[in-house]
Amino acid sequence: MKRLLLSLSLVFCALPALAAGPSSLARGHNPIAIGMFLLFVASTLVITRWAASKNNSVADHYAAGGKITAFQNGWAIAGDYMSAASLLGISALVFTSGYDGLIYSIGFLASWPVILFLIAEPLRNLGKFTLADVVSYRLQQRPIRAFAASSSVVIVLLYLVSQMVGAGKLVELLFGLNYTLAVVSVGLLMVVYVFFGGMLATTWIQIIKAVLLLAGAAFMALMVLAHFGFSLNALFAQAIHAHPKHADIMSPGGLVSDPVSAVSLGLALIFGTAGLPHILMRFFTVGDVKAARKSILYATGIVGAGYALIIVIGFGTIALVATDPQYHTASGAVIGGANMVAIHLAHAVGGNVFLGFICAVAFSTILAVVAGLTLAGSSAISHDLYANVLRRCKVTDREEMRVARVTTLVLGVLAVMLGIAFEKQNIAFIVSLTFSIAASSNFPVLLLSIYWRGLTTRGAVMGGMLGLMTAVTLTLLSPTVWVQVLGHAHALYPYEYPALFSMVAAFVGIVVFSITDNSARAARERALFDTQLVDCELGIARRG
Repeated sequence: MKRLLLSLSLVFCALPALAAGPSSLARGHNPIAIGMFLLFVASTLVITRWAASKNNSVADHYAAGGKITAFQNGWAIAGDYMSAASLLGISALVFTSGYDGLIYSIGFLASWPVILFLIAEPLRNLGKFTLADVVSYRLQQRPIRAFAASSSVVIVLLYLVSQMVGAGKLVELLFGLNYTLAVVSVGLLMVVYVFFGGMLATTWIQIIKAVLLLAGAAFMALMVLAHFGFSLNALFAQAIHAHPKHADIMSPGGLVSDPVSAVSLGLALIFGTAGLPHILMRFFTVGDVKAARKSILYATGIVGAGYALIIVIGFGTIALVATDPQYHTASGAVIGGANMVAIHLAHAVGGNVFLGFICAVAFSTILAVVAGLTLAGSSAISHDLYANVLRRCKVTDREEMRVARVTTLVLGVLAVMLGIAFEKQNIAFIVSLTFSIAASSNFPVLLLSIYWRGLTTRGAVMGGMLGLMTAVTLTLLSPTVWVQVLGHAHALYPYEYPALFSMVAAFVGIVVFSITDNSARAARERALFDTQLVDCELGIARRG
């Protein structure tokens, strides 16, 4: 069965090349890019085949048996975190908005100290495979796992939508392929990686992707700096001269127009990362707390270097538009589709070969992220909902593995359907909603379950749901959706991002519903806090 499905995957992934054909190449499609793209796909399938031979238990499938080293995990975390939104989205934001494009990169980077100092150690000690393992450590298993799993699945599906649309558009651009077929191709690859290879295959795909992304971004940034004598002052001065807004691109206010939205966006980016299930799962792949902490240090350095390079790429594209005629064609293409800044700059500085490399890197970026998301979603359903809620831990490893793989197939189908359905929609608000939900539901419950003695099951579930619903409701009522998507004249919620209010609602709800819970069960849960502290300090986690 493994050979059959992997063979079918190879054939299916060759369909874009066949579909491109001579007529497609005649329209200007890049055969070098297509060849590199298919080479990467073939390589990842070989990795998956190797990982499948070692994917024999639940621990292997969810956490690679805890055998990933700190250095490897640091690269994998960086690969999981730096999605297509990083390479394509942030460079495009810098290209169009200048200074304000840095909000995203700084917000993303600032999230890592929060994870390192507040979450990494207790998460690794108290958990096994998922976020729900930690928050249910001293709380009632069934309701808290049901909430944590449901919130995680919502986050995973929303994040998958943006990644699938990005992947579909990239394959459509590269091959001239029908968008629907492009999304189906990505969905099939995603399922193969997780279904057979589990966390081990996902980890190595993320590592390879991170190395390729950093190498490609470094080459582009160096080529841009070389054009300006490796002088950042000269680069920024030319960018100011070339941009229609001139010096205004170096001032804040062009992207986020009011302080409340700016604070909300910052809170979502910083604290949302600490609630993303596919990121938190990575801490269970290493052997101990020391390795978990070192993983974060490695990841912070790698992500920081990547974002610094992407910023140079964004400003460099602005500057090169006006200084060298050879870049005008690329700049015209960029103006028509700002999200492809990095792709067109790659062609300008490195020709067809480097364009092919960056296209393969961009696609590998998306594949690595969707594989991690799918694994996080399937583990939430199979481990938390099925094994611990429905079956009350009375389940064998083999049965749980079977459910995890069936769930992977279901999530793959859902991701493809949602990717097709949202092709024409504004994806920016979906990404912001994803981080806002993570910051308003998962993060408050996780933080207080670790550090607050007074937390009870009722408080965690009710407060977490309040934060989730507030984030969704305010996003729907915001100008981004209520006016731009739904066509109403005025937004009922005047700000673009909800995290400032939804996070407050979550924390207040958790505290209020917890302190008003006078049940005997609540008293036992508070008493277990001391046991949790001891177990966390000793690195002893309750398993099962």
